[in-house]
Amino acid sequence: MPTTSTPSATPSTVLPAPIAAGPRPARPAAPLMAVTGSTLVLAPAPARPARAAARPARAPGPYRRLFALPGTRGFTTGNLIARLPMGMFGISAVMMIAGQRGSYALAGGVVAAGLAATAVVAPWTARLVDRHGQARVAVPATLIAVLGSLSLVACVRSEAPAWTLFASYAATATTPNIGGMSRARWTHLLKGDPAAHHTAMSFEQAADELAFMLGPVVAAFLCTTVFPEAGTLAGAALLLTGMLVFTAHRATEPPAAPPVRGRSPLRALGRLLPLFFVLGTMFGSLEITSVAHLGGHGLGALSGPVIALQAAGSCLAGLLYGTLRPRGLPACLAALAGAMALPWAAAATGSVPALAAALLTAGMATAPVMVTAMSRIHAVIPSGRLNEGMTLAVTAIFAGIAAGSATAGSAIDHWGTTTPYALPAAAALLAFLVGTGGSVRVFSLGPGR
Repeated sequence: MPTTSTPSATPSTVLPAPIAAGPRPARPAAPLMAVTGSTLVLAPAPARPARAAARPARAPGPYRRLFALPGTRGFTTGNLIARLPMGMFGISAVMMIAGQRGSYALAGGVVAAGLAATAVVAPWTARLVDRHGQARVAVPATLIAVLGSLSLVACVRSEAPAWTLFASYAATATTPNIGGMSRARWTHLLKGDPAAHHTAMSFEQAADELAFMLGPVVAAFLCTTVFPEAGTLAGAALLLTGMLVFTAHRATEPPAAPPVRGRSPLRALGRLLPLFFVLGTMFGSLEITSVAHLGGHGLGALSGPVIALQAAGSCLAGLLYGTLRPRGLPACLAALAGAMALPWAAAATGSVPALAAALLTAGMATAPVMVTAMSRIHAVIPSGRLNEGMTLAVTAIFAGIAAGSATAGSAIDHWGTTTPYALPAAAALLAFLVGTGGSVRVFSLGPGR
């Protein structure tokens, strides 16, 4: 390049490179040139302005923060595996016994006897868990329950006397309340953090709904496509595997509590147990009525997915509720009372799609109620007997389900399949009255209440 002589220029003079006429091309700016003596050289590029500060990283969501805690993913994995059989055992036993013995009456009687045994044994098992620790009690109790399931299969296959079926299934009553133990772990880990505890309780409710939504589907598939005993055997294997995984994570296990003096959980829950019982009657009557109503429309096997929409709605609403500020129990019960009237109105129209939408909406209203009601247990039960208190609540729900199922069955025989939808609507209204009338002191405890 030819040089340009400029005697009067100083070495620090900076000249920009020539710029062509016309619009500037979309390319980097031309380098600057400096005069050194009689020679043009490249000048150092001027300092660029500092970039704007990077945007702050988005704060992790409540569930991400929850499962960032050490050990939570491990025990939750075991919890979910062991939870699925909770929705499998009943229908598996019915399909296995009815298929092999040809009697639904016998099958229903065996399952009912097992539920009655659970109502008696489960609180004692939970008390031992609180007293001696989860791993020391849950694993042997699970082994007894699994042996009971295997004995039931053997007795059905060998055509043993009917009483052996009752005895075998009654042994499964020692099954630990995996949901209660998981909630107890979250309570132990999240002391002093009510917002995170609310998220954890919402997740546990969603896990309950997921188990009772998928469990019957998996059980029915195994019993019909593999062999009648497959559902019971798979449930037993999942229960044992999940419980071993769950109890292997000892770092998150609450410490064993010495005997706690004071009011027993049964007395402390005196105002809450009727509420859980009424909620159980609502669940039981809604399920039986929906089965009969959809069967009357000729849906047959397709009725299962429609009914599962209720559990799906509750599962999704539970996860969403965990990201929101908790509401008061009266407000949740009021929303439930309104939502439970929708299936009755939809059934009266004779439209299956309308009923499906109503069941989905009704299910979405149940999760906030259950999360909030379960949270009340933590407010009235000492931490040393928390698992026992939650097991008593679950027992009250199961008792309500049995009562609601029986009442709905009788109503269907007398009034058809539409009018009995008034039963879950009435139960939801009664739950609102029980949860608000004369119990303000209990339900006003805790954050956000």
